[in-house]
Amino acid sequence: MDACSIQLHVKLLTPTATLPARSTENASCFDVCADMDGVISPGDRLLVKTGLAVAVPRGFEVQVRSRSGLALKKGVAVLNSPGTVDADYRGEVGVILINHGHEPFAFKRGDRIAQLGVYRVEMCLAVAVEVLEETARGAGGFGHTGV
Repeated sequence: MDACSIQLHVKLLTPTATLPARSTENASCFDVCADMDGVISPGDRLLVKTGLAVAVPRGFEVQVRSRSGLALKKGVAVLNSPGTVDADYRGEVGVILINHGHEPFAFKRGDRIAQLGVYRVEMCLAVAVEVLEETARGAGGFGHTGV
C-alpha cells in the first residue's frame, strides 16, 4: 500500500469510542461506529454519538455518508447526506440517522453506522456580479431534460 499523503487525526473522546477503519484495503471511506445504544422508529431520526473528534487538514473536509448495506437492508441512511465536518471543527462528530424502513432499527455501541470520507475542498471567494455568463442550459432545472 502506498504511503498516505495526509493524515486524519482522530481523538477518542470516550473509553468506548472506536477508531474509524477501512473495511478493505482500497475502500474510499472509513467505517464509523456508534458510541451509544439506540433505537430509531420508522420515520424518525436520531443524532448518534460517535465518541470521536477529528482534526481535518486545511483544504479538506470530512463527509459523513450512508452505509449502503444499512440503506438497502434496513432503510437507514444519513439524513443530511453527505454531512460535512469542516477543517476548523473540533467537537464530537455526530451522525444524523433516519429510518426510512418499516421496522424499528436497533443498534449497539460499536455497530458500524456510517462512513467518513476525506475530500479536497477548493476554497474560493463569493463575488457579487450584475450579469452571469450565458450557457446553453440557462436556468433549466428540476426535470428540464424530461423523463
